[in-house]
Formats: sequence, structure tokens, C-alpha cells
Amino acid sequence: MNSQSGASGRFTGTHMLGIMLAFFGVIVAVNLTMAMLASTSWTGFVVRNSYVASQEFNRKSDEARAQAALGWTSRLSISGGEIRYKLIDAGGKAVALRGVTAHFRHPAYEAQDQTVDLSPATNGEFAAALTLREGAWIMEIEADAGIGNPHRDVRRIMVRDGTLQ
Repeated sequence: MNSQSGASGRFTGTHMLGIMLAFFGVIVAVNLTMAMLASTSWTGFVVRNSYVASQEFNRKSDEARAQAALGWTSRLSISGGEIRYKLIDAGGKAVALRGVTAHFRHPAYEAQDQTVDLSPATNGEFAAALTLREGAWIMEIEADAGIGNPHRDVRRIMVRDGTLQ
């Protein structure tokens, strides 16, 4: 007879229990970690009142069509810790602006969102100091050209090494 009970190399119920606990323990730990990171990084807030936002859609669409009919183009640069913005009319001349405000929103979290007021610089440009974290941003510029509604320039931009890509 064999005097060893539980000879080495045997797979027992205890081994199976250990494997199952380890397997599901890893799954639960990863899920809890991901849930915690998701709940602390983005609030999920998009608009305060979706009904009001839907009612404003037609008005904003009309404003966008009127703005496009002007034929204005914009020049934007972000580099060296500075943002520069300029509007050019259909004739190729700089549009005289009263003020420019840039809003930067990160698509995934609000912690580093910022608003920057640009000041007049040279040749019709407006500029301000700006440092953005690398990655994707939603940029919305409102330029007051004295025509009623501000000229809106909304873009999704990518910043790498402090420079607009």
C-alpha cells in the first residue's frame, strides 16, 4: 500500500477551488477598477436640458448657414504655449474683430477644460498664452465681428508636444 495520501501530481478539488477563486477574483478586481475610473473621470454631462437643446437646433442651424454664406475662413495655430487666431473675409482681408474667446473641452473628462480670452496681436490676429494637455480636444471659438451673432468656429483638434496637429 501507498503510505502517502494526496500523492504529488494529483489534481484535487482544492486545486480547482483555488483556480476558480483566482479567475473570478481577477475579473471582479478589473471590473471594480474600471468602474471606479469611469465614475471619477467623466460625469456623463452633455447638456443641462436635452429638450431645450433640441428646440435650439433649428436656430443654430440657421445661424450656421448665415455664417457660411459670409465666405469667411479662419487661421488657427497653437504652438510654443500660445494660441493665435485670425478671420479672413471672402476678399482675403482680415476681419476686424472686437474680441475672441476660445473654449477647450476634452471629449472624455472635464477636469482640464478651459476658456481663454484672446487679445489683439498683429495683422488682425488675436493671441493668448495657452498650454493644453496632449490628445484630442473640442475647440469652440467665438469671435465678435459686430454682426449680431458671434462667428463660431467649432473643431475637433489634436495636440501633440504642445503643437496643433
